[in-house]
Amino acid sequence: MLGTKKVFTLADGRQIEIETGKLAKQADGSAVVRMGDTMLLATVCAKKEAGENVDFLPLSVDYQEKYAATGRFPGGFFKREARPSEYEILIARLVDRALRPLFPEDFHAEIQVQIFLISGDPNTPPDALAALAASSAIAVSDIPFNGPVSECRVAWIGGEFKINPSLEEMENADLDLIVAATNDNIMMVEGEMKEVSEDTMLEALRQAHESIQLHCQAINELTLLVGKEEKRAYCHETNDEELRTNLHNAVYQQCYDLALQGIKNKHERSDKFEAIKQSFIDTLTPEEVEEKQFMIDRYYHDVEKEAMRDMVLNERVRLDGRKLDEIRPIWAEIDYLPSAHGSAIFTRGETQSLTTCTLGTKLDEQIIDGAMIEGKNNFLLHYNFPGFATGEVKSNRGTSRREIGHGNLAMRALKSVLPSQEECPYTIRIVSDILESNGSSSMATVCAGCLALMDAGIKIRKPVSGIAMGLIAKDGKWAVLSDILGDEDHLGDMDFKVTGTRDGITACQMDIKCDGLSYEILAKALAQAKEGREYILNIITDTISEPREDYKPHVPRVVQIQIPKDMIGAVIGPQGKVIQEIQKDTNTVIVIEDKEEYGTVDISSADKEGIEAALKRIKAIITLPEIGEVYHGKIKNIQPFGAFMEFLPGKDGMIHVSDFRWEKVDKIEDVVKVGDELDAKLIDIDKRTGKYKLSVKLLLPKPEGYVEPEPRKRDDDRHKKPFNRNNKDRRDGNKGSHRSDNHHNEERSNGDRSNE
Repeated sequence: MLGTKKVFTLADGRQIEIETGKLAKQADGSAVVRMGDTMLLATVCAKKEAGENVDFLPLSVDYQEKYAATGRFPGGFFKREARPSEYEILIARLVDRALRPLFPEDFHAEIQVQIFLISGDPNTPPDALAALAASSAIAVSDIPFNGPVSECRVAWIGGEFKINPSLEEMENADLDLIVAATNDNIMMVEGEMKEVSEDTMLEALRQAHESIQLHCQAINELTLLVGKEEKRAYCHETNDEELRTNLHNAVYQQCYDLALQGIKNKHERSDKFEAIKQSFIDTLTPEEVEEKQFMIDRYYHDVEKEAMRDMVLNERVRLDGRKLDEIRPIWAEIDYLPSAHGSAIFTRGETQSLTTCTLGTKLDEQIIDGAMIEGKNNFLLHYNFPGFATGEVKSNRGTSRREIGHGNLAMRALKSVLPSQEECPYTIRIVSDILESNGSSSMATVCAGCLALMDAGIKIRKPVSGIAMGLIAKDGKWAVLSDILGDEDHLGDMDFKVTGTRDGITACQMDIKCDGLSYEILAKALAQAKEGREYILNIITDTISEPREDYKPHVPRVVQIQIPKDMIGAVIGPQGKVIQEIQKDTNTVIVIEDKEEYGTVDISSADKEGIEAALKRIKAIITLPEIGEVYHGKIKNIQPFGAFMEFLPGKDGMIHVSDFRWEKVDKIEDVVKVGDELDAKLIDIDKRTGKYKLSVKLLLPKPEGYVEPEPRKRDDDRHKKPFNRNNKDRRDGNKGSHRSDNHHNEERSNGDRSNE
């Protein structure tokens, strides 16, 4: 059989297979990972040479789910896979963040990693296996890589940790983390929680790392089996060591001293660092500058990074003069936009978010139609990062992957404190527009989103805040930084975003750029983050202590009621006629949803009177008529013997001509006509036919001296047996049947005369 396979077993007995050499053999590396019936194909290709003057890693990671993998057709007009969904982009980002730090710093050739879901098992989510597949493909290639690396999901379910649980098990999870790690170090963490403690999170990381070490061992063994230990030789950088040394000697101390000045303004600080570089360039000849400008820029960046890091570790102060655990000045404001349902401004240092909250109906829910995940989403959070936020000229080319990732993190941070659908039947959309940015804009989104929710009147269970933590580590010395700047993120070793309430963590995202991050450092970062979160929460609650008591006047109200399942059709009506008429007459939007045990009806409108009118009509439709109750209705039809009145929506009852007045009524038209509205009492429901009988006269005072007419007598002979005997005679073929028929007719005539 083609291919080489490596199988390893998880702690709970489930197996994971890695196979290579069978599919996509012309790629530099390819691998198929299988767990249960979920299968992922990963490929990697890298160019042999780097582009000219490239000082970064041009890595692209794409993840795509094939609909055929789950036996489904794609939606849309073209019925084929097209642009990636947000879910696919988020998985690609998880893999990218795990792989990127592990390529050699001087490797600058373009690399493309592609991962495809080729078979989908509903019980085995593919997102936790994508990095394993990608890392396996790289491991069996000749591309230089300081791996292997892998990911797994760790969940806390019922007080126990579970590795790579099923989707069904995840419904009851209090913690959901995707963790990426090498055999020695944790590299990336992302997930959400239901207010778990810092100790619980640390233990989750330990459990995940132990499982990932099994993955890494299997990848290493697979690499040996296919004989790919040796990697390609490359030379992607041209260096001038004399220039590097001269530049370092000339500018290091200047950069150190400038970093120590604690300049708070980002652009001012950047300009002064740029001036130091220019002062060195001025010592060179124009020919040297033209020839070596690219190397000068690269070497100066390295010196600036080294000087800033050394200054923080030695002086224990920050680029902007703050202490290690000090948070930048914060101001916040709510109700800034008069027409929005909820709005807030949150400004922390040079980072600012203007956030809105919009409330809609079930018709505004997002429809999710993925190969693995289908359903609806009633809480959306969108994050926008325009170029002017950093003073740049940048074309708008649609939503970036970074914007999708930051928005998803903020959404996960807030969703666990939202009220239930029964308590708040709205579809909620939060939009964060970043107007200024110098680090931690996603955490500003969390804080502004919390404020906007409370300003809109959403009864969140608890306020949530977020903070970004940084790390600088060198030669055994380290410093954990609270509320990091953009420069501290770029030049530091860690970006650890933590969100939560006063009672626990609700979401986190961590990217590590260094080796040997100990649990001691993680514990310190989490403890320091908790102090920072609580400080920010105080500012949030000072701005608005609790959600508004009521929604703003222009917010559409939503009233939700439950109705019996067998009444859903009556409310909708034939071809939707009934519900459309109610919506038109009351100026409301009505959405009916069929649940397992009942139906829910959401009535929404900015007009409270319209909601009440629609509610009254729907309740009338689902109300079961009761004998003895008085109903107000409209005459729909008249017949000689009486009139038919619609006393409840869709329910007609007959009022006999004798039931309109105590006195005798000769013609029905004398007392009522079509379109008249009147009250009538329900006096009978036919058990066999379900027909309703109403009376008007029972609501009128009985005339003085009124005597009930004697009931009409009926001759019992009309119900005796001649007819049955006649039938018997006919069945017997008796010739006397004619006589019997005549006899029956004669008796019937006598009976008629006796009634007269």
